[in-house]
Amino acid sequence: MSMSHPLEVFKFCPKCGSENFEINNALSRHCSDCGFTYYQNPRASTAGFILNSKGELLVVRRAKEPQKGTLDLPGGFVDNEETAEEGMIREIKEETGLEIKEVKYLFSVPNIYRYSGMDIHTLDLFFLCHAEDDALPEAADDAAECNWVPLREVYVERFGLRSIRKAVHTFLQQNC
Repeated sequence: MSMSHPLEVFKFCPKCGSENFEINNALSRHCSDCGFTYYQNPRASTAGFILNSKGELLVVRRAKEPQKGTLDLPGGFVDNEETAEEGMIREIKEETGLEIKEVKYLFSVPNIYRYSGMDIHTLDLFFLCHAEDDALPEAADDAAECNWVPLREVYVERFGLRSIRKAVHTFLQQNC
């Protein structure tokens, strides 16, 4: 699987269709015909460390590629006109059915997410979330299953995505 930067994939100006759409710098292409400059900035993504009062972490199994079948944290891309916190709450609801009222930002990890044959640069934002004791998550959307796992039984190598593995490692170092 070859890695390709998004700027290498786009050959024509998205505004006027010109072939004079050249690399401007490491983050942009510029059209010499219409003057449009396209910047390739990272896409915001969220993932949640959802804990219950027993100290268990909610993990999901990925239902889709990339890394289908591996463990993951609930989360996903932030939509336009949405804060990262709103995106986190929405993604948790979509994937697990849980209603999370409050999220606390922890840290971020830059990532490259392979999708549709292209490498999408993301900035993955990680949040701490708490679930009610009687919360019963149900897998939906991008999650094939949901499970509460005691922190001492969370193994980094079972998580499929590089940024998630790095974040889980960091989280466990800080909380175990």
